Amino acid sequence: MPETITAIYENGVFRPLSPLSLNDGETVQITIVAEVSQEEVKGDREKAIKLMDVQKLMGLPTKQFKLDAAAEQKRRELFEKLKGRVGKPLSEIVIEDRGPW
Repeated sequence: MPETITAIYENGVFRPLSPLSLNDGETVQITIVAEVSQEEVKGDREKAIKLMDVQKLMGLPTKQFKLDAAAEQKRRELFEKLKGRVGKPLSEIVIEDRGPW
């Protein structure tokens, strides 16, 4: 069964931060996903805001979406559910939400 862990890479070796349910010498496949720092997220947000400001100054159209009340409520629920999962691929989030098979 897939398991997501947090590890630190030191001296050429990944060191898990919590115990694993593996036997010594067991072969595993590892997918590397670097954690995104809050500073990087803040920087990306600021870049997006600056881009929007440039679009306005140049008179470029910016897309505006109007959602009905039900769609807006769903969007807010999804936002709350995904908040705090920054840097994690959406595919991993979906698999986690499905729970154990």
